[in-house]
Amino acid sequence: MRRLENKVVLITGAASGMGRATALLFAQEGGKILATDVNRERLGSLEKEIRKAGGEVTALIADMSKEADIEMMIAAAVKQYGTLDILVNNAGVMDNFAPVADLDDKTWDRVMNINVTGPMKAMRLALKIMLEKDSGIIINIASIGGLHGGRAGAAYTASKHALVGLTKNTGYMYGKTGIRCNAIAPGGVATNISEGIDMEHLPVIVNERIMPGMALNPRFGSSEEIAKAALFLATDESAFINGTVLVADGGWSAY
Repeated sequence: MRRLENKVVLITGAASGMGRATALLFAQEGGKILATDVNRERLGSLEKEIRKAGGEVTALIADMSKEADIEMMIAAAVKQYGTLDILVNNAGVMDNFAPVADLDDKTWDRVMNINVTGPMKAMRLALKIMLEKDSGIIINIASIGGLHGGRAGAAYTASKHALVGLTKNTGYMYGKTGIRCNAIAPGGVATNISEGIDMEHLPVIVNERIMPGMALNPRFGSSEEIAKAALFLATDESAFINGTVLVADGGWSAY
Protein backbone atom coordinates (compact mmCIF):
# COMPACT_ATOMS: atom_id res chain seq x y z
CA MET A 1 0.00 0.00 0.00
CA ARG A 2 1.24 3.47 -0.87
CA ARG A 3 2.25 5.55 2.14
CA LEU A 4 -0.20 8.42 1.60
CA GLU A 5 -3.10 6.45 0.18
CA ASN A 6 -6.24 8.65 0.18
CA LYS A 7 -4.59 11.36 2.30
CA VAL A 8 -5.65 14.89 1.33
CA VAL A 9 -2.58 17.07 0.95
CA LEU A 10 -2.43 20.83 0.44
CA ILE A 11 0.90 22.10 -0.88
CA THR A 12 1.59 25.81 -1.34
CA GLY A 13 4.17 27.06 -3.80
CA ALA A 14 3.70 23.78 -5.63
CA ALA A 15 4.45 24.88 -9.18
CA SER A 16 8.23 24.64 -9.01
CA GLY A 17 11.24 23.60 -6.97
CA MET A 18 10.69 21.79 -3.70
CA GLY A 19 6.92 22.28 -3.86
CA ARG A 20 6.70 20.64 -7.26
CA ALA A 21 8.92 17.72 -6.25
CA THR A 22 6.85 17.23 -3.10
CA ALA A 23 3.57 17.30 -5.02
CA LEU A 24 4.84 14.73 -7.52
CA LEU A 25 6.18 12.41 -4.82
CA PHE A 26 3.12 12.69 -2.58
CA ALA A 27 0.82 11.99 -5.54
CA GLN A 28 2.93 8.98 -6.44
CA GLU A 29 2.41 7.75 -2.86
CA GLY A 30 -1.37 7.98 -3.22
CA GLY A 31 -2.06 11.44 -1.87
CA LYS A 32 -4.93 13.54 -3.18
CA ILE A 33 -3.09 16.75 -3.97
CA LEU A 34 -4.39 20.30 -3.81
CA ALA A 35 -1.55 22.27 -5.42
CA THR A 36 -1.47 26.06 -5.15
CA ASP A 37 0.83 28.70 -6.59
CA VAL A 38 0.81 32.14 -8.23
CA ASN A 39 2.40 30.91 -11.46
CA ARG A 40 -0.43 29.64 -13.67
CA GLU A 41 1.79 28.18 -16.42
CA ARG A 42 4.00 26.16 -14.09
CA LEU A 43 1.03 25.04 -12.04
CA GLY A 44 -0.70 23.77 -15.18
CA SER A 45 2.41 21.83 -16.11
CA LEU A 46 2.48 20.17 -12.68
CA GLU A 47 -1.19 19.29 -12.92
CA LYS A 48 -0.70 17.59 -16.28
CA GLU A 49 2.32 15.62 -15.06
CA ILE A 50 0.54 14.29 -11.98
CA ARG A 51 -2.52 13.27 -13.96
CA LYS A 52 -0.42 11.66 -16.69
CA ALA A 53 1.18 9.49 -13.99
CA GLY A 54 -2.26 8.47 -12.72
CA GLY A 55 -2.30 10.75 -9.70
CA GLU A 56 -5.12 12.87 -8.33
CA VAL A 57 -4.68 16.62 -8.22
CA THR A 58 -6.57 19.90 -8.07
CA ALA A 59 -4.63 23.03 -9.00
CA LEU A 60 -5.52 26.49 -7.74
CA ILE A 61 -4.02 29.94 -8.15
CA ALA A 62 -3.45 31.29 -4.64
CA ASP A 63 -1.31 34.10 -3.27
CA MET A 64 -0.09 33.45 0.28
CA SER A 65 -0.01 37.17 1.00
CA LYS A 66 -3.79 37.38 0.52
CA GLU A 67 -6.05 36.10 3.28
CA ALA A 68 -8.95 35.58 0.88
CA ASP A 69 -6.82 33.25 -1.24
CA ILE A 70 -5.77 31.27 1.82
CA GLU A 71 -9.36 30.87 2.93
CA MET A 72 -10.30 29.82 -0.60
CA MET A 73 -7.68 27.09 -0.84
CA ILE A 74 -8.56 25.54 2.53
CA ALA A 75 -12.24 25.63 1.61
CA ALA A 76 -11.41 24.06 -1.75
CA ALA A 77 -9.70 21.12 -0.07
CA VAL A 78 -12.79 20.42 2.00
CA LYS A 79 -15.17 20.93 -0.91
CA GLN A 80 -13.17 18.75 -3.30
CA TYR A 81 -11.98 16.01 -0.96
CA GLY A 82 -14.03 16.37 2.22
CA THR A 83 -11.16 17.05 4.62
CA LEU A 84 -7.50 18.02 4.96
CA ASP A 85 -4.91 15.60 6.34
CA ILE A 86 -1.58 17.22 5.50
CA LEU A 87 -0.61 20.87 5.02
CA VAL A 88 2.77 21.66 3.47
CA ASN A 89 3.61 25.36 3.73
CA ASN A 90 6.25 25.58 1.03
CA ALA A 91 5.64 28.93 -0.67
CA GLY A 92 8.35 31.47 0.07
CA VAL A 93 10.26 34.44 -1.29
CA MET A 94 13.72 35.88 -0.70
CA ASP A 95 14.89 39.43 0.00
CA ASN A 96 17.87 40.07 -2.30
CA PHE A 97 20.17 39.54 0.69
CA ALA A 98 19.40 43.05 1.97
CA PRO A 99 20.83 43.83 5.43
CA VAL A 100 18.77 46.02 7.75
CA ALA A 101 20.30 49.33 6.63
CA ASP A 102 19.32 48.59 3.01
CA LEU A 103 15.94 47.02 3.76
CA ASP A 104 12.82 48.83 2.55
CA ASP A 105 9.34 48.44 4.03
CA LYS A 106 7.89 46.91 0.86
CA THR A 107 10.39 44.06 0.87
CA TRP A 108 9.99 43.46 4.61
CA ASP A 109 6.21 43.34 4.37
CA ARG A 110 6.19 41.06 1.32
CA VAL A 111 8.66 38.57 2.78
CA MET A 112 7.00 38.45 6.18
CA ASN A 113 3.50 38.14 4.70
CA ILE A 114 4.37 35.25 2.40
CA ASN A 115 6.92 33.45 4.59
CA VAL A 116 5.25 33.77 8.01
CA THR A 117 1.83 35.39 8.12
CA GLY A 118 0.46 33.34 5.23
CA PRO A 119 1.57 30.01 6.68
CA MET A 120 0.16 30.99 10.07
CA LYS A 121 -3.24 31.77 8.55
CA ALA A 122 -3.22 28.51 6.60
CA MET A 123 -2.30 26.61 9.76
CA ARG A 124 -5.01 28.36 11.75
CA LEU A 125 -7.68 27.22 9.29
CA ALA A 126 -6.21 23.76 8.80
CA LEU A 127 -6.07 23.14 12.54
CA LYS A 128 -9.80 23.69 12.88
CA ILE A 129 -10.32 20.79 10.48
CA MET A 130 -7.64 18.62 12.06
CA LEU A 131 -8.83 19.17 15.62
CA GLU A 132 -12.28 17.87 14.74
CA LYS A 133 -10.81 14.49 13.84
CA ASP A 134 -7.83 14.46 16.24
CA SER A 135 -5.31 13.94 13.46
CA GLY A 136 -3.29 15.92 11.00
CA ILE A 137 0.20 16.82 9.90
CA ILE A 138 1.69 20.25 9.21
CA ILE A 139 5.06 20.59 7.50
CA ASN A 140 6.61 24.04 7.21
CA ILE A 141 9.48 24.56 4.81
CA ALA A 142 11.82 26.79 6.76
CA SER A 143 15.53 27.19 6.01
CA ILE A 144 18.88 27.01 7.71
CA GLY A 145 18.48 30.77 7.41
CA GLY A 146 15.97 30.28 10.22
CA LEU A 147 18.67 28.76 12.42
CA HIS A 148 21.63 30.98 11.59
CA GLY A 149 22.25 34.65 10.90
CA GLY A 150 24.44 34.67 7.82
CA ARG A 151 22.58 32.77 5.12
CA ALA A 152 20.31 35.51 3.70
CA GLY A 153 19.11 39.08 4.19
CA ALA A 154 17.47 40.46 7.30
CA ALA A 155 13.86 39.97 6.22
CA TYR A 156 14.27 36.39 5.01
CA THR A 157 16.32 35.46 8.06
CA ALA A 158 13.75 36.96 10.43
CA SER A 159 10.87 35.30 8.58
CA LYS A 160 12.39 31.85 8.74
CA HIS A 161 13.32 32.23 12.40
CA ALA A 162 9.69 33.17 13.01
CA LEU A 163 8.46 30.16 11.04
CA VAL A 164 10.67 27.88 13.13
CA GLY A 165 9.22 29.38 16.32
CA LEU A 166 5.70 29.02 14.98
CA THR A 167 6.41 25.38 14.17
CA LYS A 168 7.76 24.58 17.61
CA ASN A 169 4.94 26.32 19.42
CA THR A 170 2.29 24.61 17.30
CA GLY A 171 3.86 21.18 17.66
CA TYR A 172 4.04 21.57 21.42
CA MET A 173 0.62 23.11 21.96
CA TYR A 174 -1.23 20.46 19.97
CA GLY A 175 1.05 17.56 20.85
CA LYS A 176 -1.70 15.65 22.70
CA THR A 177 -4.31 15.98 19.98
CA GLY A 178 -2.95 13.62 17.37
CA ILE A 179 -1.63 16.54 15.32
CA ARG A 180 2.06 16.96 14.51
CA CYS A 181 3.83 20.06 13.24
CA ASN A 182 7.43 19.98 12.07
CA ALA A 183 9.67 22.04 9.82
CA ILE A 184 12.39 21.24 7.32
CA ALA A 185 15.39 23.55 7.16
CA PRO A 186 16.97 23.08 3.72
CA GLY A 187 20.41 24.37 2.99
CA GLY A 188 21.41 25.33 -0.53
CA VAL A 189 18.92 23.72 -2.89
CA ALA A 190 18.84 24.17 -6.65
CA THR A 191 15.44 25.85 -7.12
CA ASN A 192 14.11 28.98 -8.81
CA ILE A 193 13.60 30.96 -5.57
CA SER A 194 16.60 33.15 -6.37
CA GLU A 195 15.46 34.04 -9.89
CA GLY A 196 14.83 37.67 -8.92
CA ILE A 197 18.16 38.21 -7.16
CA ASP A 198 20.81 40.29 -8.91
CA MET A 199 23.86 38.38 -7.73
CA GLU A 200 26.25 40.72 -9.59
CA HIS A 201 25.14 43.86 -7.75
CA LEU A 202 24.85 42.81 -4.13
CA PRO A 203 25.78 45.29 -1.35
CA VAL A 204 29.47 45.18 -0.44
CA ILE A 205 28.66 44.02 3.09
CA VAL A 206 26.86 40.98 1.66
CA ASN A 207 29.92 39.96 -0.34
CA GLU A 208 32.10 40.49 2.72
CA ARG A 209 29.94 38.78 5.35
CA ILE A 210 27.65 36.24 3.68
CA MET A 211 29.43 35.00 0.56
CA PRO A 212 32.50 33.57 2.37
CA GLY A 213 30.15 31.22 4.21
CA MET A 214 28.63 30.07 0.94
CA ALA A 215 32.00 28.61 0.01
CA LEU A 216 31.69 26.18 2.93
CA ASN A 217 28.59 24.56 1.44
CA PRO A 218 29.58 20.96 0.55
CA ARG A 219 27.06 20.80 -2.30
CA PHE A 220 23.66 21.94 -3.44
CA GLY A 221 20.77 19.61 -2.75
CA SER A 222 17.97 18.69 -5.09
CA SER A 223 14.28 19.42 -4.68
CA GLU A 224 13.65 15.67 -4.73
CA GLU A 225 15.85 15.20 -1.66
CA ILE A 226 13.79 17.73 0.29
CA ALA A 227 10.58 16.09 -0.94
CA LYS A 228 11.75 12.77 0.50
CA ALA A 229 12.35 14.44 3.86
CA ALA A 230 8.84 15.87 3.71
CA LEU A 231 7.42 12.42 2.91
CA PHE A 232 9.12 11.03 6.01
CA LEU A 233 7.50 13.73 8.16
CA ALA A 234 4.13 13.12 6.50
CA THR A 235 3.97 9.43 7.42
CA ASP A 236 3.76 7.35 10.59
CA GLU A 237 7.46 6.59 10.15
CA SER A 238 8.03 9.88 11.97
CA ALA A 239 5.23 9.42 14.52
CA PHE A 240 7.45 10.37 17.47
CA ILE A 241 8.84 13.49 15.79
CA ASN A 242 6.96 16.68 16.62
CA GLY A 243 7.64 20.37 17.16
CA THR A 244 11.12 20.24 15.74
CA VAL A 245 13.22 21.12 12.71
CA LEU A 246 14.76 18.57 10.38
CA VAL A 247 17.92 20.07 8.89
CA ALA A 248 18.64 18.94 5.35
CA ASP A 249 21.73 20.80 4.22
CA GLY A 250 24.37 18.20 3.34
CA GLY A 251 26.32 19.09 6.47
CA TRP A 252 26.73 22.80 5.67
CA SER A 253 25.67 23.98 9.13
CA ALA A 254 27.80 21.35 10.89
CA TYR A 255 30.83 23.63 10.50
